[in-house]
Amino acid sequence: MRNPPLSPERKSHCRDLRRNQTEAEKALWRILQNREFAGIKFRRQHPIWPYIADFYCHEARLVIELDGGQHSETEQHEYDEARTECMMSAGIQELRFWNNEVLQNRDGVLEMIRQTLTPTLSRREREKRRSPGG
Repeated sequence: MRNPPLSPERKSHCRDLRRNQTEAEKALWRILQNREFAGIKFRRQHPIWPYIADFYCHEARLVIELDGGQHSETEQHEYDEARTECMMSAGIQELRFWNNEVLQNRDGVLEMIRQTLTPTLSRREREKRRSPGG
């Protein structure tokens, strides 16, 4: 399933989200940007169908979502469940962390992300060994 072309409004909304990040998003982005985490490329505030993922890795088909307190409310929780189902049906894995988890247990969050990326990293290493000069 491919993303439809982005409307100017949607592009603007993604841009606004990137400009107005939470402290937790800023902290995690400093680690994930520029392939600094395990050499894997992440995008932030990346549109995927009707949703906008906080962080997305195309190579690993992984979405990382950071949630604030509003995500514990019933209506938001139902929206998040529908979103997760949509991602799963498209073969995209989703990791969710609370904002305070990122700020107070950064190493634990990064370890969970690393473990989730292990199959991608292993595949990349196998391909590197098979290629000439690898």
